[in-house]
Amino acid sequence: MSTLVLELRHGDMLIVNGAPIRFRSRTRVELTSRARFLFGKQILPAEAATTPVRRIYFALQTAYVGNGEERQGGLALARDLVAEYRSQDVAEAAKDAVTRALAAAEADECYEALKLVRRLMRQEDESATVESGAACVA
Repeated sequence: MSTLVLELRHGDMLIVNGAPIRFRSRTRVELTSRARFLFGKQILPAEAATTPVRRIYFALQTAYVGNGEERQGGLALARDLVAEYRSQDVAEAAKDAVTRALAAAEADECYEALKLVRRLMRQEDESATVESGAACVA
């Protein structure tokens, strides 16, 4: 059996199988069995789910690390949010990415789904930076 060692700093958060854990000091954690987990910047707080892409991420995050009932609800919400997103006027590549992410989540590959949506979030952030920079120049 392989293990995974995570180095976490004071204030970092780790969610393991639905349980949020905040670290009060720098620590090293060793996961010795299979677990659903996210840590650090992978975790999107509910109040940060302010765009369509971030809401999809939060729903998929819940489908991944929530308890059994939360996982089902997160996946159902993700289906609705992806359908809504696909009906919007966004790039086909973005629509395809959220569709692939949903398919991965439905195949119980939620971590892969989150990676796909994180890429869209980075693109969203880059677009916002460019737009705000253009507004400053104008």
